[in-house]
Amino acid sequence: MKKTFQTASLLSLALVLGACGSNNAPQAVTPTGQSLNKLKVQTHVTDRWFVELSGDPTALSSQSVGAQQAAFRTQAAQLGITYQEVMSYHTLFNGFSVKASSAEISRISQMPGVLGVYPVKEIAAPVVERNLTDALTPDMFSAIKMTGADIAQNELGLTGKGIKVGVIDTGIDLEHPAFAGRVVAQYDFVGDEFDYNKPAKPDPIADDCGGHGSHVAGIVGGNDPAKGFKGVAPEVSFGAYRVFGCDGSTTEDIMIAAMERAYADGMQIVNLSIGSAFENWEATPSAKVGSRMVKKGMVVVASAGNSGASGQYSMGGVTMGDNVISVASVSNTEIEVNSFSITPDGSKIGYFAATGAPEAVAGSSLPISKNAASSPTTTNDGCLVGGVNPYTAGSMTGKAVLIRRGSCTFYEKVKNAQDAGASAVILYNNAAGYISPTVVGASPITIPVVSISAADGAKISGLIAGGVTMTFQSGTINIPSPTANTLDTFTSYGMSAELEQKPDIAAPGGNIRSAYPLTAEASGYATLSGTSMASPHVAGAAALMLQAFPNTKAKDMRGLLMNSATLRWYRAASGTLFTGLPDYVQRQGAGMVDIVGSYYNTVRATPNKLSLGESASFATRNKVVVLKNTFNRTETFTAYHYPALTVGGTTLAPTPSQTYATMTINGQDADKSDVEVVVPAGGETELNVVITAPAGAPDKSQYGGYIVLESKSGQNMVIPYGGFKGDYQSIKVLGDLIIGGSAQNFPALADDVADTYYTEGETVAAPIDYTFKQVALDPNKPTELTLDAPYVIAQISHQARKLTMELLDSNGMVVETLRKQEYLGRNCTNNLASVSSSCDAYNTYGWDGKLSGGKDAPNGTYQLRVKVLKALGDESVASDTEVYTSQKFTVARP
Repeated sequence: MKKTFQTASLLSLALVLGACGSNNAPQAVTPTGQSLNKLKVQTHVTDRWFVELSGDPTALSSQSVGAQQAAFRTQAAQLGITYQEVMSYHTLFNGFSVKASSAEISRISQMPGVLGVYPVKEIAAPVVERNLTDALTPDMFSAIKMTGADIAQNELGLTGKGIKVGVIDTGIDLEHPAFAGRVVAQYDFVGDEFDYNKPAKPDPIADDCGGHGSHVAGIVGGNDPAKGFKGVAPEVSFGAYRVFGCDGSTTEDIMIAAMERAYADGMQIVNLSIGSAFENWEATPSAKVGSRMVKKGMVVVASAGNSGASGQYSMGGVTMGDNVISVASVSNTEIEVNSFSITPDGSKIGYFAATGAPEAVAGSSLPISKNAASSPTTTNDGCLVGGVNPYTAGSMTGKAVLIRRGSCTFYEKVKNAQDAGASAVILYNNAAGYISPTVVGASPITIPVVSISAADGAKISGLIAGGVTMTFQSGTINIPSPTANTLDTFTSYGMSAELEQKPDIAAPGGNIRSAYPLTAEASGYATLSGTSMASPHVAGAAALMLQAFPNTKAKDMRGLLMNSATLRWYRAASGTLFTGLPDYVQRQGAGMVDIVGSYYNTVRATPNKLSLGESASFATRNKVVVLKNTFNRTETFTAYHYPALTVGGTTLAPTPSQTYATMTINGQDADKSDVEVVVPAGGETELNVVITAPAGAPDKSQYGGYIVLESKSGQNMVIPYGGFKGDYQSIKVLGDLIIGGSAQNFPALADDVADTYYTEGETVAAPIDYTFKQVALDPNKPTELTLDAPYVIAQISHQARKLTMELLDSNGMVVETLRKQEYLGRNCTNNLASVSSSCDAYNTYGWDGKLSGGKDAPNGTYQLRVKVLKALGDESVASDTEVYTSQKFTVARP
């Protein structure tokens, strides 16, 4: 069961609730001290579950799987367990999705042959950013140049011909010229009107009304000569598997059904630009299915996720699967913008049009002027001075006024120039990059307003004394993106909950123009941003590699691409680029995919990445990397250590730390000198690598870096590594919840009928009782009923291996285990103020008053106890398990 706090006034709530301490010391409860009155709680009961049976279906015959599932159904019926089977799976997942109450699923979890039960996750429609401004139109061609796909197509003759790529998404626009005649398989699982908890009504064709799937497919391999559009692998064939309606979300069980269908249809590659954030375990159902697809010979590529703003350990879903290629996002190198030319040299200046101002007229020319005191260092250019306009009346009549950003609003600057007679305003930045200003204000701006870079502004400022004129141009020009070739801020952080290095590789995902349904965009194209756009670049790259090297095994494709990747440098939040300083391994993996490098490299490294675990157990790790030469020429490499930034700070607020691990390769110091490595023709060479965690790194930080190998023949290779500094089990799982700016001591026991909750350790003056009757909490809504039953509100700050909830009697003895849940994800935030439809702050765990066998618990005094085993924890070590015990309460059925 899951609930979402909705507050009418967080400030007033803080005054009502107060802040509980961070320890468990008993506290007196005032009548209003724990009131839920200001928290409008909506109940969302999880009633759909995966039931996984023991036995890997990829290692069993279909008859064995069928017999095992039939035996489960028979036994469940004999035990009187009530459930509704929704879907059954036979090839990649051994089990079902079912609808069942919490009590019944607990009984199912205890049945022989049941490996585990897991809640079926709601998967929100992929969140992407669409067109930053109307004038900003990135070029797909620049994106495929970033990966070398243009060279692969034009010089190597690779197009993906003969390769089948499945796209599990919102469908593909079958009428779009970019896909004409190339969709060879399709299946609609949901229909147009489908959304979470709405019935699926599949259509005969998997057409796309959402747009996301067509955009993804266009990047993989769209081809529209009339529009000059070409994806990474423009001659692949497609399988379209629709799991989303036109709007809204889908469910994990539908996604797994689509994965099994893509496998049955013989897709060689499947792209999943969807997932569930924070569920970063390899053993969750969708990740496990992804792993098995690779085992069965399919290349699986998945987006790393767009939860970078939510901090570390924010990936989840299929992307966590073993040998699934997890893809991070890099910003496009070029954007297409409008421009004006300037005299005397006729050079063109790219600009963004300001929101709230009229468009410029192409061909119109204006002399450029500025305030006499203005310079590229002026901090208050164009701002009121003592309430007075800095431009005298009529002084800017018929001119374009150059104004530097800073101190006051864009509207104030532009309004002052307009009042002085200006015919246009050119705003220029006071930092690196571009701005997209808004000049909406109390009275309208009636002149064109454009913004340009700081460098272009300084150039024009220096020309004004000698006279300079601007002319607005028709058409567009390409200019460098202000965040070109660096990681997008939204791309999610690894590692996995088990400290496996993820993501694996990066690709262009920021500001990508690709195909879009003709019913939504008349042009058939739109610009989107997200790791959803990065993943299909790698899926297309895999198609080119399969065409070039058809004997490549699915499990080896990740290494083929990772070994040849190129590192991305760190760009600070201020926009400053630190060339030569690699961004976090936990965000970029091996770096940007390099298709040409993968094509020409003949040496392969196994393993293709190193996961070092926690330093508290072993501060120094010894690893062996095998280099295998597939060519008839000896390769001589120079090997060295290239550390990346360490991720410091906290889970929710990571910060960079320049403290690095040290490394030796084959006994030689790889930090201070190069190490020569010779790989004989057709032979193998071992690298004995010793990595020591950075002693000075912050506790609980994630460190990482690369083994870099550079060959005299031009082959370059990288092998990323990642590790955790400190004791991983020291990360707290059961966290406090911030309400109205104050931290409350959670978990807490909730009582909806009494409109009260009790934080951990509070002393209760009056008995807490539950009748387990359906009650109308709002007298104005008598048909909306809530079960008068206890539930625990828990803020999950970090992933947990297992959660167990027990019912205790009045003496604190275990009556029975009520619930077991394995492989828990963390919550998105610990602050109610940050909660949204895609970002939760807590989970709830309830009891319906029943014991095993479905019998009602007798009236009496009880407690709920929640135990969480930490990720990579040992149940025999007491400190690896956190325990919460609720206040005593009474079962008081009338």
